[in-house]
Amino acid sequence: MSNVTTTLDQAASTATHSDMHPRHDQTFPELSHAEIDRLRRFGTRRHFHDGEYLFQTGRPGSGMYIVLSGHVAITQRDGLGHVTPVVEQGPGQFLAEVGQLSNRAALVDGHAEGEVETLLIPPEGLRALLIAEADLGERIMRALILRRVSLIRSGLGGPVLIGSPDLSALIRLQGFLDRNGYPYHLMDPAEPEAATLIDRHVERAEDLPLVVCPDGSVLKNPSEPALARQLGMIGAKPGRELYDVAIVGCGPAGLSTAVYAASEGLSVVVLDLRAFGGQAGASARIENYLGFPTGISGQALTARAFVQAQKFGAEMMIPLTVKNLDCSRAQGAFALDIGMDTRIRARAVVVASGARYRRLAIDNLQMFEGHGVWYWASQIEARLCAGNEVVLVGGGNSAGQAAVFLSAHVAKVLMMVRGDGLARTMSRYLIDRIEATSNIEVMTQTEVVGLEGSAQTGLERVRWRNNVSGKETTRDIRHVFLFVGADPSTAWLEGCGVQVDKSGFIVTGAAPADSDARDVHALESSVPGVFAVGDVRSGSVKRVGAAIGEGAQAVQALHRFLESVEKPSQA
Repeated sequence: MSNVTTTLDQAASTATHSDMHPRHDQTFPELSHAEIDRLRRFGTRRHFHDGEYLFQTGRPGSGMYIVLSGHVAITQRDGLGHVTPVVEQGPGQFLAEVGQLSNRAALVDGHAEGEVETLLIPPEGLRALLIAEADLGERIMRALILRRVSLIRSGLGGPVLIGSPDLSALIRLQGFLDRNGYPYHLMDPAEPEAATLIDRHVERAEDLPLVVCPDGSVLKNPSEPALARQLGMIGAKPGRELYDVAIVGCGPAGLSTAVYAASEGLSVVVLDLRAFGGQAGASARIENYLGFPTGISGQALTARAFVQAQKFGAEMMIPLTVKNLDCSRAQGAFALDIGMDTRIRARAVVVASGARYRRLAIDNLQMFEGHGVWYWASQIEARLCAGNEVVLVGGGNSAGQAAVFLSAHVAKVLMMVRGDGLARTMSRYLIDRIEATSNIEVMTQTEVVGLEGSAQTGLERVRWRNNVSGKETTRDIRHVFLFVGADPSTAWLEGCGVQVDKSGFIVTGAAPADSDARDVHALESSVPGVFAVGDVRSGSVKRVGAAIGEGAQAVQALHRFLESVEKPSQA
């Protein structure tokens, strides 16, 4: 999840606490005098005069405030000139949410009403508090997480998105914000305020959607990185000149590596080009992960790990694209080029960049991507195709999870696989679930061979072929979901010397022929100090549990490597 500061009491302005905060006492606990005394060593006293801001929307916060005396008014500002009174916070209450673990921009305003005395605990102090004061830290952490959840549910505190609900660019931005756990609000283009903004800013159809940020700035159909920078989701610059380890990829393997490495005292930076969670984060429900007998969504599981990594001090830089890796180790460090004339230096690198779903070999496929062709199935896509018939291509676990999820929203799921069944590629529990779901039809030895429609209207018809009979069928279907295998995300490693197999996955555990007889760790690549975990690694199991285990295992290898090389200078 992307990161902010401050409180989530917004719901008080629109609903009762019981409506919006079913766990209100856990979301907004009040600290006793004795508990506050235990926390004083982590912060400093700060005094604010009447009307003075403690924090402001869109600006990095200073940390978590504990109110010692006086009252702080929390207000929500939406960028359209609306300022909504939210709630007052008084003595014993603290002002923060998960964004304060990493000093991101605030989503709400907080100003003093009268004279206010606070205890300010900066982000590094907050992280130290959560670890040192285990019982109290647990209560605070739970509140920080619940507050972010409340913000997302209420749709308050983030940008306003203006555009037609079926606009592909709007769906793209919704998916980006959803996957990063960042709140936003949708506005119908027909609403008077929205229509006025469209008249003022939109010159051509490609300018939509409009995004109105809390600071009042208006973006025209922005890219994900541009939106993230404007919202303060990405830090202004790397927090260190030299990290112990840079992790590229924020799926289960990368998150596991980050949690274990940071918890053991290594300085860690994690980079991802889109969102935390990877492909697993898009899974509607994972039912075979240890410890969750009722199942858990991929986003819920990886969001917990995302917060956990920040708790231990891992620095998250999302969304950022790593353009290439310099393995020359000038001055004893690897260098990752992230554009904008910026390089991140690290003593070791863990490649957890995963794999991306393959595309079908259909000439006009790209025309319909985001406009009827989808590579994941979230609530956003489910709403778009509710009540309709859809095609889903693929026979792995991700395809099975998506089929089951979509079956609850659509009239029918036509699940097409090229093989003669699902047994070789899918877990038994998912096969059983699919067989028990009346509106999922599994079509074996079948593949999609044509898509029809236009750039303006989107996908309208789908043509498929049974590869046994050769019969082709065309049907009016406007939504196709593709889960057809994956290709490794390793192009950014070209020129670095990292050995890959014939499919492009990273080979680990084998020393190069021209190297000395050094002991190579099972997760180490052909370049000393570069490790690979998760789906990007050749021979990996391609399961969430295995990816998490590899992340934990990699930390042992990191320690051994870092101990064997001299620490370079910071310059």
